[in-house]
Amino acid sequence: MTLHLPPDSPVANLPWIITIGALDDNEEWEPLVCGPYERPHALALAQAVVADEDLMAVVEPLLPLADADAIRAEVDLAKTGGDPDDLEAETFDDDEPRHTTPGRPPTQAEVREGFVRIAAKLTSVRH
Repeated sequence: MTLHLPPDSPVANLPWIITIGALDDNEEWEPLVCGPYERPHALALAQAVVADEDLMAVVEPLLPLADADAIRAEVDLAKTGGDPDDLEAETFDDDEPRHTTPGRPPTQAEVREGFVRIAAKLTSVRH
């Protein structure tokens, strides 16, 4: 599952995380959260991991919130169900066609290059 973004969405440029969990609620293990990745890398990695497994992957943006007030504001927004960008959730089930084509999984070198770009973005954010 991921967010369907308009082509010009600034959210696409944020770092993204992947949460991998069980499809079956009866399985007793904690989901794995990994990242941050650039969005195309996160989508491709998530698809590669769950393609032949009974797993679910959620790909979502990582918000670089720099203080407690910003986090509280996002929590309040989440509690009210508000979504400033009116993003639509897009679910990927094996029985449904995929609406996003993430491409081949990135190489380890490509992911590490993405980490460098993400670090540069995170350290240049000014509020």
